[in-house]
Amino acid sequence: MPRLILVRHGEAAAGWNQDRDPGLSEEGHRQAAEMAAGLKPLGPLAIVVSPLRRTRETAAPLEAAWGVTATVDAGVGEIVSPIEDLEERTVWLRGFMAGAWGAATPEHATWRRTVVDTLRAIPHDAVVVTHFIAINAAVGAATGDDRVVSFMPGNCSRTTLDVADGRLSLVELGGEAISVVNT
Repeated sequence: MPRLILVRHGEAAAGWNQDRDPGLSEEGHRQAAEMAAGLKPLGPLAIVVSPLRRTRETAAPLEAAWGVTATVDAGVGEIVSPIEDLEERTVWLRGFMAGAWGAATPEHATWRRTVVDTLRAIPHDAVVVTHFIAINAAVGAATGDDRVVSFMPGNCSRTTLDVADGRLSLVELGGEAISVVNT
């Protein structure tokens, strides 16, 4: 039974309203180093990251500690905004986060299924460095919670899921923090 440790990326250097693909802030790099130190005794394990810089930079200290290279998989990527304008997409995100998956557009329902299916297909224990909404999608699937946001994973928090019989089950939620959108 694979055990997956979902890590939310470290603090980004810019917000959703400022940059589509920011790297980590200085604090984010510190958080990533702390996360890697905490997980080092568990490995080496496979590491899966989204294509975005902040997840790859978050995984870098763990890759170095374990001597492994992360696999980049768009299946654990960030929710896709239907809006290009940076300011407007933040408004969209706020509204989306307050909703439920049952009311999501077909594209966003498909995105959620892709995240869940990607995680269920990982055949071995792994660390998956991903995003706030992706972690919530996985936790919601594991617990039957239809809310887009069922908890507030903090930067570099670790949420643990098991994969058994093609299903995700929640082992432990990661540490929570306030997610700031557009500040």
